Amino acid sequence: MFDLSFDHYTIKVHDLERSAAFYKEILGFSELENRTQKEHIRWFSLGDGRELHLVEGDTDGIITTIGVHLAMKLKDFDDFLAHLKKHEIIPHNSKGHTGSITTRADGVQQVYFTDPDGYWIEVNNA
Repeated sequence: MFDLSFDHYTIKVHDLERSAAFYKEILGFSELENRTQKEHIRWFSLGDGRELHLVEGDTDGIITTIGVHLAMKLKDFDDFLAHLKKHEIIPHNSKGHTGSITTRADGVQQVYFTDPDGYWIEVNNA
């Protein structure tokens, strides 16, 4: 019917500099040119032409849940867990319990954590 493909995901953040630093330093996202040229917006690459847009503004009333999250995959899962620990980011499993990870029935390992605004992120080794 339609030939839709994923373009970008936008989240509202309280402190643009703090959130941008998190996505660069913790997840290693590359910053892109913000073609809107608005100072309250930053763009990051999710790979393959997909983007994450951070928009600074009022975050009151935004409620997050682990059931709605950005999921990324990588190969060096243990190294990533050590990276989180180094940056004092608390790992959670898929139920939101702190200090543990999830291993799915197919053997894929998952860790969940939040960004500075409480948005949930999953990193796995699928």
